[in-house]
Amino acid sequence: MVTTTDANAIRQAALDHLWMHNADWVTMAEEGGPAIMLKGDGVRVTDAEGDTWIDAHGGYASVNAGYGHTEIADAMLEQMRKLTYFPQGTTTVPLIRLVEKLGELAPANLERVWPVSGGSEANETAVKIARAYHKRRGDNGRYKIISRRGSYHGATAGVMWMGASSGMSDYEPAMPGMLYAPQPNFYRCEFDSRTPEECAERSARAVEDLILLHSPDTVAAFIGEPIASGLAAPADEYWQMAHEICDRYGVLLIADEVVTGFGRTGKMFAMEHYGVVPDIMSVAKGITSSYLPLAATIVATDVADAFAGEDNVFRQALTFGGHPVTAATALKNIEIIERDELVDNSARMGAYFLERLEDLKARHPSIGDVRGIGLLLGMELVSDRKTKAPFDDNLQVSKRMTGKMHERGIIMRFSANKVTLGPPLCITADDIDEIVGAMDGAIGELEAELSLV
Repeated sequence: MVTTTDANAIRQAALDHLWMHNADWVTMAEEGGPAIMLKGDGVRVTDAEGDTWIDAHGGYASVNAGYGHTEIADAMLEQMRKLTYFPQGTTTVPLIRLVEKLGELAPANLERVWPVSGGSEANETAVKIARAYHKRRGDNGRYKIISRRGSYHGATAGVMWMGASSGMSDYEPAMPGMLYAPQPNFYRCEFDSRTPEECAERSARAVEDLILLHSPDTVAAFIGEPIASGLAAPADEYWQMAHEICDRYGVLLIADEVVTGFGRTGKMFAMEHYGVVPDIMSVAKGITSSYLPLAATIVATDVADAFAGEDNVFRQALTFGGHPVTAATALKNIEIIERDELVDNSARMGAYFLERLEDLKARHPSIGDVRGIGLLLGMELVSDRKTKAPFDDNLQVSKRMTGKMHERGIIMRFSANKVTLGPPLCITADDIDEIVGAMDGAIGELEAELSLV
């Protein structure tokens, strides 16, 4: 551990110079932050003060294999000692082996892989490929992209406009051609559906309505996460219908598996739950378990073949896309996921975690809904379970719950009265019991403060 003096100096340097994600340095200073992590093992991390925490989020639902795999570090070092980069117009063995492996893992004919640095780039690349594909076919008017309200596809200038996210006024004007469909979220279905199946069917039909409203010859692609973070998996009808609708009108289907890929939902890729093969699939996060930055856009052969030949080259170059060290890291990470049967563990432990969350819901009136599949789970707190009314913002429920979990040694950040859980796939039943026990105490304390019990 570092000394208290060193920790304070490092923290002050962060407050003076670091611009962190979704945070400001003034508030962090007032709250005694930022927390500085020094090491990790499995689902746990240790900070500069020597305190150990369970990371219930697994980074950004991205540390799939868990913290502390020295095998992955060894694979990085071995490749760095051989070759750290590559000359223009060449490639490397680890990248070739990686794209070959991805072609084997991905469903059906998803075999052509464009490597990039992160999930935002993977989705930007997917959209660019979709638009360029239609142009190759002479459909020059197809540029519009359908996404779903409440989804998140990245933070770069194009994909940031997908999902109709709030708080985007700083970056206006909006990217042209963005269309928004409803989320197949039965708990808050836009159609007040009576069953998950009805919500799924109506939400899928709304995609078709958008295509027809704007004319099929203007729509390039429909993008969606197979299972949106923190929401229940949609009924099977949704993706089956959406796939058929896209095929009917020549719209490419992009599956954003940035979060859901590499075992997160109890399948290697979440679309496997539905037996649907998209035209394009974006992956990131779990591909390296966040040991190094890497992502990829995986394209069906019939779409990729439109770019074969000198005059059809897809023009994009990203300096760190396909870096040999990150490729070697991904290969070792995928090897560990397969060897340690982490996909199966995600399915088993996810079912157990959801069962324990259901137990919490039965005991706490402030829990409106728990949902999820595999180790992508969510909980929503409400002031009235019958009406599903959220808590008033002035009560600062999210901030209070985050703090209460912090006091109990669990890194768990609530936002808008909700929390999404995506722990490492190596989590055990004992770890889950510890997390749920802390949630039980924290929610009970909150309810007492709000006079709900």
